[in-house]
Amino acid sequence: MRETRLYGSEGGEAKAFPTPICKYNEYMHGVFQKTKLLSICRYYMENVKNTIKKLISVLGGRFSEELGIDLSKGISTEIFKWFLASKLFGARIGTNIAIKTYKEFERHGVLSPEKILETGWDGLVRILDDGGYARYDFSTATKLLEIMKDLKKFYHGDLNKLHEMADDEDDLEDLLKGLGKGIGDVTVNIFLRELRSVWKRANPFPSELVILAARNLGFISQTEEPLSALKKIWLAHTIKGKDFSDFEAALLRLGKDFCKKRKCDKCPMGEECGCKKVVS
Repeated sequence: MRETRLYGSEGGEAKAFPTPICKYNEYMHGVFQKTKLLSICRYYMENVKNTIKKLISVLGGRFSEELGIDLSKGISTEIFKWFLASKLFGARIGTNIAIKTYKEFERHGVLSPEKILETGWDGLVRILDDGGYARYDFSTATKLLEIMKDLKKFYHGDLNKLHEMADDEDDLEDLLKGLGKGIGDVTVNIFLRELRSVWKRANPFPSELVILAARNLGFISQTEEPLSALKKIWLAHTIKGKDFSDFEAALLRLGKDFCKKRKCDKCPMGEECGCKKVVS
């Protein structure tokens, strides 16, 4: 540092003080570093938001919205529709077949516990077959009837009542799994995932496919707790007209259709993805 030396100080020794120009240069260096850091942070934040926008735009958001089901007001009839759709999505079957089968239920007006019980086993099998659900038609028809009987018996056919009776998040999942002869983890996760902003006790852990896609896109690290990390990302980069469930559903679509199958060469998020797989 350039210095001005002033003599005649205490003890006859010279003391050195920085000149005004040195102080100015040091100050400006600090300003430059802070400005550079702010620019990097601003670029990073814009980049993350653009990635989320593209993800939802290209892959799609909530499945319930795609089916024309409005969960936003917490209306029991709409929640039941999503419950039925979740049961169809929960089997190891293609998404398109599950959607087509739900549309068959919709076409026949079988969208309530009462209607399902009234339709009976044979009628349900026909609807499932018409939707392309033939592989699981018999077992699904049986399970649906058992689930509806319990739903009517214990909760008057209203899933909102089931939610009200749950003590906490874990109890809610247990009550759902206890319907009929049991509902699987995958179906419960699908159902509750899109009810996060509707039911206060709906807070399932993200599926492995969501976590896989989120890590590939650099949203979360291997050491972070996935759900809290993803919620922080969303709160910092919210998209107008969308909510966290859209973000989560888009990650699920990416994980299921591309990350899990290692279709990196066809992935619409290839430019943003940090996956280092070399496509052969």
